[in-house]
Amino acid sequence: MNHLLPLLKKEFSLELKRQSVMAGLGLYLLSMAFIIYFSFSLRQNLITPLVWNALFWITILFTAINTVAKSFIGEKRGLDIYYYSIASPVAILFSKIIYNFLLCLVLAACGYLLFVLLLNNPMHDQVTFMETLALSSFGFSASLTLLSGIASKASNSNILMAVLSFPVVISILLVAVKITKNCMDDLDPSVSYQPLLMLLAIDALVCAVSYLLFPFTWKN
Repeated sequence: MNHLLPLLKKEFSLELKRQSVMAGLGLYLLSMAFIIYFSFSLRQNLITPLVWNALFWITILFTAINTVAKSFIGEKRGLDIYYYSIASPVAILFSKIIYNFLLCLVLAACGYLLFVLLLNNPMHDQVTFMETLALSSFGFSASLTLLSGIASKASNSNILMAVLSFPVVISILLVAVKITKNCMDDLDPSVSYQPLLMLLAIDALVCAVSYLLFPFTWKN
């Protein structure tokens, strides 16, 4: 794990060189928010908290998939051989997970800000919601980064990534929607403690599976 920090710096330096990718993700998020805004602008009464909740997490989910899918799939062929010669598979994987987590968290926060500005803000418990946003972003980044590494070893990797990602992230999504509803209903924060622990457990499980499984996938 001594190579974790240099690999993390490498991810950020590469992102600065390909600013068009980051701009494309921002444009995608902005477009989604504006489409939702224009769709409901004439019927504001249809933006109930439940509708807001569903639309928000659908937007965040597809933004996360578009963000993380490029982790291994978008890299040039042969680069994994170079990585294999200079660092351990675990360090490579977790450097990408941390980087994707930070990127997903920033995009999720920007998505929330866009929804607040364009639609409304039905959230009462902001602290619990931000904790949910952070844990969900980490869960999305960890699971999707592992799947990106697996899919990159197969043909038709983009199709395989889409097929594998849905059943993995659906558990995170369901728990996040439940906690968000609790935050909207202004329930006591203690009501959301168990779902938050469930999100934390899912994140820990994904990290453990990634730690055990990815080195074997990488060697193949």
